Amino acid sequence: MSKDEKNKSQENLKDQVEEILDEAIEKAEENQATPENKETDENASDKQEDLREELEKEKDKFLRLFAEFENYKKRTSKERVELFKTAGQDIMLSLLPVLDDFDRALAEISKAEDKNLLKGVELIHTKFKDTLRAKGLEEMEVKQGDAFDADLHEAVTQIPAPNDDLKGKIVDVVEKGYRLGGERIIRYPKVVTGK
Repeated sequence: MSKDEKNKSQENLKDQVEEILDEAIEKAEENQATPENKETDENASDKQEDLREELEKEKDKFLRLFAEFENYKKRTSKERVELFKTAGQDIMLSLLPVLDDFDRALAEISKAEDKNLLKGVELIHTKFKDTLRAKGLEEMEVKQGDAFDADLHEAVTQIPAPNDDLKGKIVDVVEKGYRLGGERIIRYPKVVTGK
C-alpha cells in the first residue's frame, strides 16, 4: 500500500469515528431533554441519598465500635494495674503466719536473759517485715480502746468490759490485720470486744 492510500484510509477512518461521535452526542442531548432522563436523575439522587444514609450508618457503627474499644482498653488497663498491686496476695497470705510466729518468738525471747539471741532475732524480724512492707504489705493499726467496726475488724469473742470506757470497743487484739497495696484488706484483725 502506498502512502496516499494509507492517508486516504486513515482519513476515512477518522471521518467514520467523527460521525459515530456526533451521533452519540446527539443521542445524549436528546436523552437529556426527555422525561425519562428526569426520572433517571431522580433515581440517581435517590441512590445518592441511600448511599449517604448507609455511609452515616457505617460511620455511626464505626464510632460506637471505636468507643467500645477505648472503654475496653481503659478497663483492661485498670484491671492490669489492680493485678500488679495484688499479684503477691497469695504469697503474702502464706507468709503472714510466719510473721505472727516471729512476733510470738520475739515476745518470748525478750523474757529470756540472752540479749544476743534477742538482738539476732530482732534483726531477722525487722528485715522480714521491711521486705514485706516493700512489697506493699501494711499492718493495720488496731489497739485497745478503739471503736469496733465490723467492716474493718473480725470479732472473735465478746467479754465483759473491764471498765465502762471499753463497752462496745476493742478490749484485746488476738491477731494483727494487714492490707496489701494500701487499700485491700487481706487479713482482718481478730479482736475481742467488750460488752
